[in-house]
Amino acid sequence: MPANQKLIRALRKALRELADPSKAPLMQAYMKSEMPYLGIPAVPFRKATKAVLAAHPLDSFEEWQDTALALWRGARYREERYAVIELAGYRSYEKFRTLDALPLYAEMISTGAWWDYVDTIAGHRLGELLRRYPKELRVILREWAECDDLWKRRSAILAQLKFKGDTDLKLLYDCMRPSLDRPEFFLRKAIGWALRQHAWTDPMEVLRYVKAHEKQLSPLSKREALKNVSRRNSGPRRGASKS
Repeated sequence: MPANQKLIRALRKALRELADPSKAPLMQAYMKSEMPYLGIPAVPFRKATKAVLAAHPLDSFEEWQDTALALWRGARYREERYAVIELAGYRSYEKFRTLDALPLYAEMISTGAWWDYVDTIAGHRLGELLRRYPKELRVILREWAECDDLWKRRSAILAQLKFKGDTDLKLLYDCMRPSLDRPEFFLRKAIGWALRQHAWTDPMEVLRYVKAHEKQLSPLSKREALKNVSRRNSGPRRGASKS
């Protein structure tokens, strides 16, 4: 089924009406993005995007997928790709987020190739698939963890960010292992972030892992991994907020 052009036109129109040329260059510089920004703050962006998605429902998986791909591939501004991520996670399309959606996510990860896209897709969309299809996703994430695509590797490491006590540690460690000796900042940061997140649930396990892999982990990964361990062990500071 072809993409829903009415939705795409309405979305682009709504975003352009919110454009702020004074903010756009600053946002582009912060994100180190080749693709320009319209300069839309997060709150009005999400409000406008949700309004358009609500006004233009998609009836089938094929229409949802094709619309997302058309908007993603044809994007001229970074906010248009952010809108695709909103479309992918829109509540009305939960029924479409099956294993059939994985090629869509994979293209967005590989062609987006930057942390602002990839981390949201990994933590939300891949995490959702992993909960629904654990057997299949364990195989896929382990494959991604060893592939040549840095951003698929990062996604495999970050897919369980929101799992807390449900974290499959064997899977997490298997996804980190191929990248422990890699020099790329975004892989080292991902390893540290995944461990730091799990430290909220099991700080002693994270401490054990870091000690066991001290020679392999980069200083960045170790520093990030142990941030929450240090906080848990030190307790609240005098006068610190409980929030």
